[in-house]
Amino acid sequence: MKQTVKITREMVISDILGKNPAKSQKLAQEMTNHGLQCASCKSATWETLEMGMLSHGRSEEEIEELLERLNEILDEEVDLTTISLTKKAAEKFREVAKEEGAEGWGLRFAYKAGGCSGFEYVLDFEETPSEDDQVFHSNGVDIFVKEVMVKRLIGSEIDFLDGLMGSGFKISNPNAKGSCSCGSSQSY
Repeated sequence: MKQTVKITREMVISDILGKNPAKSQKLAQEMTNHGLQCASCKSATWETLEMGMLSHGRSEEEIEELLERLNEILDEEVDLTTISLTKKAAEKFREVAKEEGAEGWGLRFAYKAGGCSGFEYVLDFEETPSEDDQVFHSNGVDIFVKEVMVKRLIGSEIDFLDGLMGSGFKISNPNAKGSCSCGSSQSY
């Protein structure tokens, strides 16, 4: 999935996210990481990227750095045939599993009804897969997904982020059609 249109400072934030739905969650997270905490807020998406950055006190250098990173994200290949964990997410999963007495267990990845956008992700420990699971392997972790959920979750990348606004697992799902501004729920 290579980008066709390069992101520029004059682009409106809602256009950046709307024209790149498969990567919108990752793009919004990167904007948040660069100081645009309201990147997915409906009241701020009408701004251009430049206006948003400048109104948040960011410098020209920081705008250029964000533009470079956003365009790198658009150039990243997405494997739509699997579900994966980044190396950092896999390491954090194993660390937490050990603390919880679930060392060597797999990751249950699912969704359930809830949140302001319709569905919330579920991440949990599971010792073995169920008969109706599809099993994915990524960075040394087995990921268990119910067959009926694969269609909505395939292509997802699970990452772990540390930041001033909190730490946790973040999911980029190319099948999500929309998500709430906090990123904890999505619609399909």
